[in-house]
Amino acid sequence: MVYAKIVIIGLGYVGLPLALAFAKQYPGNVIGFDVDKNKVISLQKNVDSTQTFLPGEIKECTMFFTAEESDIAGADFYIITVPTPVDDLNNPDLYALRNASQIVGRALKQGSFVCYESTVYPGVTEEICKPILERISNMRCGEDFYLGYSPERINPGDKIHTLEKIPKVVGAETDTICEKLALLYASIIEVGVHKVSSIKAAEACKIVENVQRDLNIAIINEMAKIFEASDLNTMEVLKAAETKWNFIPFKPGLVGGHCIGTDSYYLAHKAVTMGYRPELILAARRVNDGMGKFIAEKTIKLMCQSGMKVKGSKIGVLGITFKENVSDIRNSKIPSLVKHLQDYGAEVWVHDGYCNSENVFKTYNIALVEEGRLVDCDTLILAVAHKEYIDGGLDACLRKLRENSGILIDVKSVFWGQAIPGNVVYWSL
Repeated sequence: MVYAKIVIIGLGYVGLPLALAFAKQYPGNVIGFDVDKNKVISLQKNVDSTQTFLPGEIKECTMFFTAEESDIAGADFYIITVPTPVDDLNNPDLYALRNASQIVGRALKQGSFVCYESTVYPGVTEEICKPILERISNMRCGEDFYLGYSPERINPGDKIHTLEKIPKVVGAETDTICEKLALLYASIIEVGVHKVSSIKAAEACKIVENVQRDLNIAIINEMAKIFEASDLNTMEVLKAAETKWNFIPFKPGLVGGHCIGTDSYYLAHKAVTMGYRPELILAARRVNDGMGKFIAEKTIKLMCQSGMKVKGSKIGVLGITFKENVSDIRNSKIPSLVKHLQDYGAEVWVHDGYCNSENVFKTYNIALVEEGRLVDCDTLILAVAHKEYIDGGLDACLRKLRENSGILIDVKSVFWGQAIPGNVVYWSL
């Protein structure tokens, strides 16, 4: 295994940590490939656009980054980590996965191993990707090359549960192939590898992890709506419930990102093709997808109750990424919140220092502003609990309000329980 040539296809939040981990273990034998030439150029300069790794961390791994297919031909292992989003109708979008399969198919040699990590519904690897690999390479899977699947478990922004400290699940077409892939992953995973009986089992493992979280958050989100109508504080109720030993602590919020916000649709799509119409899973999606509208309507209601004129009012929004302390804007639910506020005629000013403003405008048609522009706000919404917003404390947020008075919407309940000045209306989800 020491002399194995390993190629990682896709250098985002999943692929880059994986590539760097292998490069540490197998210096000089790891290639990171991405079709985004600008991303590759940045990595060649030791700059990580995901802001996960510092320049020194990339440089010390001495790995080779490329966007040229000719550089990845004839490797021993290909690991595919491209994104698998949904389209505008919430159907699986497998374009990147199909394209990556074609790229690898052109690069395969006799005896190569191909392992997918992209999140998919059970069956995609063998029913969609495998035929592409065979057709493009003109080789037979199981005879000329070998296939496996290992679900990614990267948690962006998490400095504790890093790649090396999360057990790796591996499935393959045969036990022998599974064992070889498990040995490869075991060389970088400190806490071990869990082997399953099939590729489908490994695919389903990833889906169930995220669908479970989606359902649990949806339950709390629905309770938050009920408690709001009942004049109850959700955080107070949850804190009380947490005193019971078997209570599962989930909090309400905006559920976005490249996994939890999309995986339920992947599983639902597969279920429908088999003649089963999932009810609970899609109901949870409807609840979570509707939270942006719910928060916007609550904000407008509070403004009206406070005697504010909504049309032309200035509403500041802190954060647009899908979660705190990351630059990832994929499937963020903040743009939905912004749009609903704009529909009421409010002027909405959004700041986020973690993400690229050009990408935000291109993706959501929202122009970010400098944080210094967020002054004299009638209403301030702390949408994403980035460290830079939290470190300043409650006073830093209140200073953005007009004459330190107005409305503070605390989506993540960061300042819940703190003393709020009497001239500020405070609401948390």
